Amino acid sequence: MLIKRVITDRLLSAAQEYPVVSIVGPRQSGKTTLAQTCFPDHRYISLEDYDIRLLANVDPRKFLTDFPSLSGIILDEIQHAPQLLSYIQTIVDREKKNGFFIVTGSQNLLVDQAITQTLAGRMAVLTLLPLSLAELSDAGMITETIETLIYKGSYPQAHAQKVSIERLYSNYLRLYVERDVRQIKNVTDLAIFQKFMRLCAGRVGQILNLTSLGNDCGINHHTAQAWISLLEASYVIFLLNPYFNNFSKRLIKSPKLYFIDTGIICSLLKIGSAQELLSHYLRGGLIESFIIADFLKQQHNLEQQPSLYFWRDQTGNELDCVIDKSPYAVPIEIKGSNTIATDFFKGLQYWKKLTENTSTPGYVVYCGDENQSWPQAKVLSWKSIGNFIQDIST
Repeated sequence: MLIKRVITDRLLSAAQEYPVVSIVGPRQSGKTTLAQTCFPDHRYISLEDYDIRLLANVDPRKFLTDFPSLSGIILDEIQHAPQLLSYIQTIVDREKKNGFFIVTGSQNLLVDQAITQTLAGRMAVLTLLPLSLAELSDAGMITETIETLIYKGSYPQAHAQKVSIERLYSNYLRLYVERDVRQIKNVTDLAIFQKFMRLCAGRVGQILNLTSLGNDCGINHHTAQAWISLLEASYVIFLLNPYFNNFSKRLIKSPKLYFIDTGIICSLLKIGSAQELLSHYLRGGLIESFIIADFLKQQHNLEQQPSLYFWRDQTGNELDCVIDKSPYAVPIEIKGSNTIATDFFKGLQYWKKLTENTSTPGYVVYCGDENQSWPQAKVLSWKSIGNFIQDIST
């Protein structure tokens, strides 16, 4: 089953304005399917193929002439031959055809300054993460409980095909570690790196402490930092930075650790079913990761720069998520309960008092089914937040 992606129209629009359009995102998030669906007449070339990759790396100029196309070319997994982009620059400057090159990548091209400088002003970059709540809702695939969706994760294959969820993510992680990790970084001991990933999964929703993480894994602080950066560059994790403003109390300055997809967390932690999540000690962190990751997907689908933060001071006052939006930031609490309690609004009330902002509503996202209106905040069911970023932007 083909699931329509929210970013489709923006991709087609970008192809009318730029000669090169890059679709970046994690492996198996649907980049290839999206590119081939939107540009059916483009010639498709996969750089995963070893022989094709060898030619692209040995003789990039000959590679581009050996695969001619009148309508355009899709270069899949460009990170295998990034030097092609220098030769693409020459072609696009000469031909001046918008949307001619569509390139996909499973590693964030924006972390490589040489690549971005090569095609500055000539390339639009769109990010495609796994399925968002809006996409699942439009496809009629929203599950009855949030635990089921957290366990299944958001990768298209988990929803569009009948597959073993346990096998899907186990294979995904094995291939990721064996192929991408070795390509991005010279990780000599893959077993230690896998342990590092499991330790990260066990810290989901927590303040990132590189020293503690490194000690528990048997690596030094610098290696832990490098591996965190690697997981970010390949779209496995994302860091939620603290929100700063002119508040009088000292604030936490380290980021929180979250995963792009909760199915990967469940696999790393060997969670075998959605039922296990009901009493799991990390249930709260998993729910936070799921909700905040969806906000991140929504911002990318709208081509907005991510503006998600958390807030916490050193006296224990905190908010799970703050969306930096002019003129006032939007405060959000995320709760794992199916019912609302009055103490859920404590953080929001403190925030409003601290910021002296009474005009911007606060929000509580919870695991129940109904939206509610409380004097202290707007209460939203997790099922109804699929267009939250767009709603607060209008």
